[in-house]
Amino acid sequence: MDAKNLFETPVTSKLHRAEYGLGLVVASVLFFAHLGDVSWPVFVGLFLYIDLIGYIPGAIAFHRSATKEIPKVYYVLYNTMHSLVTQGLVTLVWIWAFGAEWALLALPIHLFGDRALFGNFLKSFGLPFEPVADPGYLRFRAGFEGTGGTDEQPRPVSARPAARTP
Repeated sequence: MDAKNLFETPVTSKLHRAEYGLGLVVASVLFFAHLGDVSWPVFVGLFLYIDLIGYIPGAIAFHRSATKEIPKVYYVLYNTMHSLVTQGLVTLVWIWAFGAEWALLALPIHLFGDRALFGNFLKSFGLPFEPVADPGYLRFRAGFEGTGGTDEQPRPVSARPAARTP
């Protein structure tokens, strides 16, 4: 949406995911164009390490928790490992230490795939670790997209009454 309104509607979410989808296509085309030059152990290791550190521990903790509340460290691990900034730095360090190689495309393929195919972006501390529809978001979406369950046609945002302040 924008910097002050961070919820997305289904349409803006699809557009956001489509942008990452294009990145996935570009990275995949480059990967397949250089398939013979890919070091498979490096590719598989780089592809998997993101989730081995950043997702699986939090998923296990979440599914074992009776309350589904888990320590924030799992969110931090997920967000750190699934960050384009982190993986960009990993790529730069790898190139500095070992040289450039096509197996590094595992990193954008993983991140772009998560976002484009599964809709997995960085995790908010205020939401469950695994995707669950939040009642507050459902109310927002119903009010933003229409009228909250009536047959009245949706109105443009400018036609909506201003929020009351106490």
